[in-house]
This record gives sequence, C-alpha cells and structure tokens, in this order.
Amino acid sequence: VQLQAFGGGLVQAGGSLRLSCAASGLTFSSYTMGWFRQAPGEEREFVARISWSGGYTDYVDSVKGRFTISRNNVKNTVYLQMNSLKPDDTGVYYCKADRINEAYWGQGTEVTVSS
Repeated sequence: VQLQAFGGGLVQAGGSLRLSCAASGLTFSSYTMGWFRQAPGEEREFVARISWSGGYTDYVDSVKGRFTISRNNVKNTVYLQMNSLKPDDTGVYYCKADRINEAYWGQGTEVTVSS
C-alpha cells in the first residue's frame, strides 16, 4: 500500500493550496480517507475526513469554512483544498486510509504559511 501526498509549499497568509494524496495497492473506494497535520513540536492532529462514498465529511473546528476535503474514487485520490490559510496551518500534512482493523499513512507534505 502506498499513499503519496503532494501539493504542499510556502504560501502567504490568506493564500490557498490544494493537497493531493494518490493511493495504490488498496481498494481505495472502501476506505475512509483523512488528512492530519503535525506542527513543529506538536502532536499530530486530525484535520478532515471523508467517507468512502464522499457523502460524509468532517472537519476540525479551526478549518471549517476554509478547507474542503474531496475524493475521486476513479483516480484513487483524495484532495484537501485549503483557502484563507493562516500561519497556524503550518505543518506537515499526512493522508490516512482507514477502515475497520486497517489504517495506512502517507509520507506527508509540508505546508508553510508566512505572516
């Protein structure tokens, strides 16, 4: 199983980025997909998740109204559109594939938001 996250970078506060996570080696459409982030010196935290069908999404309060998670089960890819970025959004962003008794993590992509 491989989860390849990309799309991170350096952006000014107020800017936007779109992260992608391409999955292989698993039946992508049967997994809940999530994004997590880890700021320097902090623990990894949940950011957003989307159900296998895309019909259910959930977000941490701090990103509601700014971030949107989506998925394409044909391309085996999950996305995180991040708008109105803030310096507090800085961190390494990881994607995760989840179903009962199974979980896989991607390698992370770094996002830096300058003030």
